[in-house]
Amino acid sequence: MRYPVVIEPGDEATAYGVVVPDLPGCFSAGDTLDEALEAAAEAAAAWLDATLDEGGAVPSASPLEALRANPDYAGWIFAMIEVDPALLDDKVERVNITLPRRILRRLDNLAKAAGETRSGYISSLTLRDAGRKSA
Repeated sequence: MRYPVVIEPGDEATAYGVVVPDLPGCFSAGDTLDEALEAAAEAAAAWLDATLDEGGAVPSASPLEALRANPDYAGWIFAMIEVDPALLDDKVERVNITLPRRILRRLDNLAKAAGETRSGYISSLTLRDAGRKSA
């Protein structure tokens, strides 16, 4: 999946600033143009992942020409970044895990109390923990 980005040119004293206009609030920077583009791709993947976690939709990419016509970006550099769609794959996959019985009983009791299946409860815990670590 490709998204257009706009890059505010840097110099020896300042980094390149990168904005992903289709992903509100998604921006990044880098000391070199290559670093800036790599950081922007990472920021976009994180933005999309967080949006999906919150139940949002993945925005469509704007045509690059539409951004070039925007006077706010006069003098900026235009490029495209690639976000690996596999990072955003929500297809359910069956997995096999091994747990001690006492832990499995505890897991099942917690899931039942939360009104979830075992798999749903594990998913909820993972998303909650991931949210704490990224904050």
